[in-house]
Amino acid sequence: MTKLVSIPYVSKIHLLFTASFLVVPFLFLVVFAHITSLTLTDILIDFSQSFFRLGIAYVIAVSLAWFLALLFSTGKKSSIAIPLFDVLQSFPTFALVPLAVVTFGSGATTVVFFLIITIIWPILFSIVNALKLIKKEYWEVSAIYGLTGFKRLRFFLLPASIPGVVTGSMIGLGEGWEALIATEIILQTTTGLGSFFQTNSTDGIVTALGIASLMLIIFSINRLLWTPILARVYHQMQE
Repeated sequence: MTKLVSIPYVSKIHLLFTASFLVVPFLFLVVFAHITSLTLTDILIDFSQSFFRLGIAYVIAVSLAWFLALLFSTGKKSSIAIPLFDVLQSFPTFALVPLAVVTFGSGATTVVFFLIITIIWPILFSIVNALKLIKKEYWEVSAIYGLTGFKRLRFFLLPASIPGVVTGSMIGLGEGWEALIATEIILQTTTGLGSFFQTNSTDGIVTALGIASLMLIIFSINRLLWTPILARVYHQMQE
């Protein structure tokens, strides 16, 4: 445990400074509500609804990406599947809006669907690249130790794919934030960041503070979550 913490957090002061990012976004939202006509409850509802949708979509996207990468990253089938995935990645996502609305309605389910097909591709291709970079010697060692089936997934393929999951997640979630707000605006959801920005589009101060709040929250998430994970993965790859 100490070894893990010592990688991204070089001192107690550094750790305390980083932990402060848990508090700063909330305090900013409190000030935001105080200097505008909005209530803190309304702001938190809109932000939390969008965060929940993005979180659900991310979990599903990671699971699907990892499953597809394991199936199609190697062998002859990869020569067909990977180009097909590349074509699907290039397909204009919002062209599916009418079909998605007919299938899922114009609510949160459609928002999650669009987030999944936005987030999944960077994660999928990053995992595929990570698995393809596994040295032949490692495959031989796994065979020598009799790692097959679930044991191979748990003790060999899963750890080997983690760098791809991390880098792909950072890229995918970056694109996901943009798709989240755009989809909520297009579908005119009653809650969420899209609804928040659309409702307050004529108020420059509220819009500016909303953007600042979102940027601060994203920065805090990256600093608290992805920086330590990325540092740990990099450290393990160096060993």
